[in-house]
Amino acid sequence: QVQLAESGGGLVQAGGSLRLSCAASGRSFIKYLVGWFRQAPGKEREFVAAISGSDVDSKYSADSVKGRFTISRDNAKNTVYLHMDSLKLEDTALYYCAAVWASALSSTGPPRFSRAYPYWGQGTQVTVSS
Repeated sequence: QVQLAESGGGLVQAGGSLRLSCAASGRSFIKYLVGWFRQAPGKEREFVAAISGSDVDSKYSADSVKGRFTISRDNAKNTVYLHMDSLKLEDTALYYCAAVWASALSSTGPPRFSRAYPYWGQGTQVTVSS
């Protein structure tokens, strides 16, 4: 089992940058695929990005953030990062990290539905202002 805790959210102007962190506790963090999701008020939780486990480190992102957001992981620190550049007003949301066993990665990529991930953090708020 793994416990997750996000940090790094805040208020930023459009065009600015933020780096979110997802710190994990528990053993065998390297065996987990980790994803970032976000949920804006009145909207469903949506997939943002994911990074595979087991030293493969394949990276995936939603079309809406491709070229602006970068996911990375530091297994020595049990932490996954989401670096967000060129932030837009529509990026405003509560951002969550989530984890699932690395075997969830398929030939089509990581699971993009939130129900596929059994472990979740509490979320960190990102607000982009004009």
